[in-house]
Amino acid sequence: MSRFAYSDETLRRVLGETKTVALVGASPRGEKRASWRVMRFLQQRGYKVYPVNPDAVGQDIHGEPVLASLRDVPVPIDMVDIFRRSSQVAPVVDDAIAAGAKFIWMQLDIVDEAAAAKAEAAGITVIMDRCPAIELPRLDAA
Repeated sequence: MSRFAYSDETLRRVLGETKTVALVGASPRGEKRASWRVMRFLQQRGYKVYPVNPDAVGQDIHGEPVLASLRDVPVPIDMVDIFRRSSQVAPVVDDAIAAGAKFIWMQLDIVDEAAAAKAEAAGITVIMDRCPAIELPRLDAA
């Protein structure tokens, strides 16, 4: 169990208020990659997902062109879903703050307390060490 306790109410609010997701670290390498599977899951749940990965620009993932950065997302971002190592989170959080994101979601095993505090000071709700593809079905069953 994660050491980060978030109430189901908070998780439901974040997931319910989110319509657009920028998925940072999206991988075009197929089902072996968690980001690929999570992006597909979120799309199937009705979210508009923009894959962000500067190393995969020009490719498509699940019908969406891969973008180089959060600055390239053409609409306001509700949630930034981060699939990067914890040591690489801080610049993504800075970009999310600059982009005006409402929520930052760090995937399983991704934790950066300092970056989270910075985002929260900017008014952004932060979830760490969780996966929306796990939480949505769990919340549906609750």
